Amino acid sequence: MIITSSCCMIPIAKSPQKYQAYRISPNSSNKLAVPFDPLEDKVSFIGCVEIFDVGAKTPPKRHMYATEMFFILKGEGRAFCNGKKIPIQEGDSLLVPPTGIHTIENTGESRLYTLTSMVPNEKFAELIRRGIPTELDEEDLAVLRGKASPVLS
Repeated sequence: MIITSSCCMIPIAKSPQKYQAYRISPNSSNKLAVPFDPLEDKVSFIGCVEIFDVGAKTPPKRHMYATEMFFILKGEGRAFCNGKKIPIQEGDSLLVPPTGIHTIENTGESRLYTLTSMVPNEKFAELIRRGIPTELDEEDLAVLRGKASPVLS
C-alpha cells in the first residue's frame, strides 16, 4: 500500500559549509554549528554539532521539558548527569532526560565533537543564535564531512 499525503514538507539538505556556528558568549570554549533549528527550518527540535576545545566544559544546565541526546562523533570526554560521572568517546551516545542537571567536558588531547539534539527546542536555538557568530575551520569541516583531520604542517 502506498500512502500519499497532500501535505509534504520538501526535504532540506545543507552541507557543512552552510552551517552557521556560534559561541554563546565571548569567553565560551566551545562553539555550536547549527544545521537545523526551529528558527530557520520550522522544526520542533534543535540539531547542532558542539565543538569543544581541549579542556572545554559546558556549565551545568537543566532542561525542564526537553530530552537532550549527544552522539560522540570524535574525541573523548566526561559527562556528568545528576551526580553520575560517565566517560564518553567516539561512537558513544548519551541521553539526558528532562530535569537532569548535566555537563559535558572534553578530557582529551584534541577537540571533542558531539552531534546534539534537543526535543522540544526549549529555547536552546534562541540562546545559540543570540551568541557570537564564528567560523568553522578546516578541522571542523573535515570532521563534519566524516573525513580524517587535515595534516597540519
